[in-house]
Amino acid sequence: MKDVERYLQAGTRENTRRSYQSAVEHFEVSWGGFLPATSDSILRYLVDYADTLSLSTLKQRLAALAQWHITQGFPDPTKTPTVRQVLKGIRTLHPAPAKQAAPLQLQHLEQAVQWLELEAARTHQAEDLAGYLRCRRDTALLLIGFWRAFRSDELCRLQVEHIQAEAGAGMTLFLPWSKGDRHNLGTTHYAPALKRLCPVQAYLDWISAAGIARGAVFRRLDRWGHLNEAGLNPGSLITLLRQILRRAGIPAELYTSHSLRRGFATWATANGWDLKALMTYVGWKDIKSAMRYIDPAISFGGLAARPALESPAGTLAQLPASR
Repeated sequence: MKDVERYLQAGTRENTRRSYQSAVEHFEVSWGGFLPATSDSILRYLVDYADTLSLSTLKQRLAALAQWHITQGFPDPTKTPTVRQVLKGIRTLHPAPAKQAAPLQLQHLEQAVQWLELEAARTHQAEDLAGYLRCRRDTALLLIGFWRAFRSDELCRLQVEHIQAEAGAGMTLFLPWSKGDRHNLGTTHYAPALKRLCPVQAYLDWISAAGIARGAVFRRLDRWGHLNEAGLNPGSLITLLRQILRRAGIPAELYTSHSLRRGFATWATANGWDLKALMTYVGWKDIKSAMRYIDPAISFGGLAARPALESPAGTLAQLPASR
């Protein structure tokens, strides 16, 4: 049975397991509900949090409770007509615009990378190993995250043995699974070698300085420059990104780790990519998902279209898509 449990756990994504566990604990501990629950208790739970939690959060809580009941062999109390009607009423009485991170503007990406390069030179000269490694790591994190439009968990799960990079040519990055890869078949992503703001060179500089031959690409560093074996926690990337931007003199309050993904989508749209090309490159299969990331009202000005951002092998639009 231990093997069965191991494979059952592997069939559910770690992030989903954590969020479902948190949702069940919220129902039991924070609200004081009892499991197995009744339809009436589910309704009271929804009503109590209707004006404080978003509809998407309430639906996620219901999904977690539904899974708990199904796996324990109890009837699912979240699927009754009354529960569906109450959710519809909450949507009507508590409408809320979807919260979105601001897209990271290319000029801010460039400003942050320039600051990191200057800081890397300073810390290297001062023999400050921890400071130097942090600059190299953060530069690679920003540039790979932006040009590949990766989610925070995808950045944190990158493994050195799954990456092939050649200076001046490009790099491939393999992810065994991702949010859009429902069957866990794995996806190979391509990133360009650019004349400026190059993610390939930034990656090579980082792993060379850190001496990483395998394992997680992006790791936590202590004050003495010692690397943690495990990858960064996805939840820490918002704080890390804002720290980098603030130190570079950039207002960071509106930015989150999702800003890298939205920033690339907005940059690509401003530079003439059609929606199909963008969806193929990033890996979106649903047009509604893609449209949530595109902000046509934001213009990056002439900076975004400078020839210096071209790849030696051609423009970004000509590069192979993820597969």
